[in-house]
Amino acid sequence: MEPIDIGIVVSAGMLVLVILGMRVAFAAALAGVVGLIWIFWAKKGYAGDEFIWALSVAVKTAGQVPHSKISSQALSLIPTFILIGYLAYYAGLTQALFEAAKRWVGWLPGGLAVSTVFATAGFAAVSGASVATSAVFARIAIPEMLAVGYDKKFAAGVVAAAGTLASLIPPSAILVIYAIIVEQDVGKLLLAGFVPGVVSALIYGSLIVGMALVLPRFGPPVKGFTWGQRFAALPPALPILFVVVIIIFFIYNPFGGDAWGTPTEGGALGAFVVFLIALWNGMRWKQFRDALLETAKLAVMIFSIIWGVLIYVRFLGFADLPHAFADWISGLEQSPMLTLVLILLAYAVLGMFMDAIGMLLLTLPVVYPAVMALNGGIDVAAADSAFGMSGPMCAIWFGILVVKMAEFCLITPPIGLNCFVVAGVRDDISVQDVFKGVAPFFVADALTIATLVAFPAIVLWLPSLA
Repeated sequence: MEPIDIGIVVSAGMLVLVILGMRVAFAAALAGVVGLIWIFWAKKGYAGDEFIWALSVAVKTAGQVPHSKISSQALSLIPTFILIGYLAYYAGLTQALFEAAKRWVGWLPGGLAVSTVFATAGFAAVSGASVATSAVFARIAIPEMLAVGYDKKFAAGVVAAAGTLASLIPPSAILVIYAIIVEQDVGKLLLAGFVPGVVSALIYGSLIVGMALVLPRFGPPVKGFTWGQRFAALPPALPILFVVVIIIFFIYNPFGGDAWGTPTEGGALGAFVVFLIALWNGMRWKQFRDALLETAKLAVMIFSIIWGVLIYVRFLGFADLPHAFADWISGLEQSPMLTLVLILLAYAVLGMFMDAIGMLLLTLPVVYPAVMALNGGIDVAAADSAFGMSGPMCAIWFGILVVKMAEFCLITPPIGLNCFVVAGVRDDISVQDVFKGVAPFFVADALTIATLVAFPAIVLWLPSLA
């Protein structure tokens, strides 16, 4: 059997394991080791006395992956971004952000839900994890929405859907992972996520207002705040803006010239600033310990998925499956844009059975070279490319599209992780309730994707300035 045939068989087996419920990290690592053994043994003609040799080489090859890849400096961004989010929560910044949003936009139809979306978008700017964002606002926003008469399914759906904004708005852990896999500039990708994240939040808010206008008593507004009360709510929320400015300035110097530091240094400094703010606001040892523990749990989960999938990626390299898939995609007799849309639709289906990070890690080593081949290659100039942009810009554009699809997967049944997190925080809301509540946001996400596909400048404007 040829290596590419082994790659197809092992990949199909891994997908079956994932659909049956095995964790992506373990399914990918197992598939990678089995695939490596198979390929090395096949090279020896399946000789019986060579199986032990194939096993030894495969295990050594796989064993090099966890340390060599996870020790990357770029990946150190992930725990610092997650820590920023948890420290901001324990510093009371999330409550202050929600209160400010409520006082300023709560008067709109569906005002509390719109406030939740905007406050979540603001919190996403200091938190790199959608799961953490959903968990935080499930505690803050849902009780207030229920108190004024919101349907509990919709209230839970708003939090779960709005929590996905943390995947796109920098600092985003998923964007960092994408940048590392495709070997693109982390800073430019983080910048590229900002405007699409704002657009996505505005579309969410517009959807809520429209539903509240059409359906009576769907989302009662919150009124009665004076202008003095509105302005008084701003200072407690300003530290969020301060931290965002610090991170952005380190990634991209808006005054021209070189950046002030690396994204990793910006994330570390941001975490330190939030830590000082939390101490100023009275954070105690127990809260600090809880923030560290929650950060460690989430970081370990993400890193476990990364090293498990990277073993599988090492096997794909020996099987030459990415190159074969890229040749097949580029040889299709249809427009590159149609092929891109079909790839995005495939992500929507695949996301029903896999978590977002695992899905990207598993698919990008195969799909990314295919998309670059459609564009004409990573080194192609904008004038010669299929999508009208240079290779590096196409990589950034596709990254934002695929991360937005990953956001979509965080709320799709049956795996939608954000929905399980919201249900886990709230004893009175079931997972089925949350899945019903997020249904309207599928339309909003589809509209956002269509907008980003039709108008790439929304994605590319900020990174083009860097």
